[in-house]
Amino acid sequence: MSKCPLTFLSDEPAARGSTGKACKVPSTEVTPLGPDSLTWRFFGDTRLLLVGPRAAVLQNMLPALGQGVLEHSVFFSETFARLKRSAGPILNTVYGGEDAPAIGRQVRDYHHHVKGELPDGGRYHALDPETYYWAHATFVDHMIYGVETFIRPLDEAEKRRIYEESKTWYRMYGVSDRPMPEDWEGFQAYWKHMLEEVLIAHKTARYGVGYTTKGLPAPRRFPKKLWRAVSPPLNKAASFLTIGGLPPRARELLELPWSAEDERRYRRFAARVRRAGRHWPLLPEAVRYFPQARKAFARARAAR
Repeated sequence: MSKCPLTFLSDEPAARGSTGKACKVPSTEVTPLGPDSLTWRFFGDTRLLLVGPRAAVLQNMLPALGQGVLEHSVFFSETFARLKRSAGPILNTVYGGEDAPAIGRQVRDYHHHVKGELPDGGRYHALDPETYYWAHATFVDHMIYGVETFIRPLDEAEKRRIYEESKTWYRMYGVSDRPMPEDWEGFQAYWKHMLEEVLIAHKTARYGVGYTTKGLPAPRRFPKKLWRAVSPPLNKAASFLTIGGLPPRARELLELPWSAEDERRYRRFAARVRRAGRHWPLLPEAVRYFPQARKAFARARAAR
């Protein structure tokens, strides 16, 4: 663990890291992303919901992150509520405008208390730079994968541009950028290493994808008879999108069933969604984008 894991955007004293010793680092200023960025264009697009919980599953496959969620989160008792609560602040680190750095620091500060001991006796802390950056990296991957799968192909220049934007985005959190790869090629190498050498089938990740074989849990106060009627197609769709949206290595580690025919069906489905994209602009903005993105777009239009 780093003795000084945080890089702050102000002169406030640093929070205590896993060593329990406070530290200070030089103040820096970061300009938030704006309407000229590809990240603004894509991250709030509701078609990315079709990717399923790819980012969350991959996050929980990192031993330190999975253990932190296991010991410090309501993930097991309120899985979907937790995911919903987390989405808004993350979106606002992109779409929050001048408030994005403060929102990013709030997101960071939610995790100050998340620390403990790993099963192998090692220590973990959510604000360890390597742990925190992995969580961010999964959002970057989620966006690029989702756009290419369900919206349109990206050329290499666009991928490099998105990655450069992701570096600005990450700095909204005020956490050390020490683990952050220098460029897109470095990020690809980092991603490959994490999938092949670091991630595991952590208990938290296994629980998070349990519904793919056991079915979705019935929502609270949802009529039981109605749930029995609607759950079979929902379970089928959720399983298809969740397993299909994961990297093959993650499916292998989590022992999730996925055949060659499943892959062909997934690719056909994705191609149909991309073709339907020609009609996407005809839909209301409220359908096409998450609320955080719509508010940001409205601010940008008003500022013209």
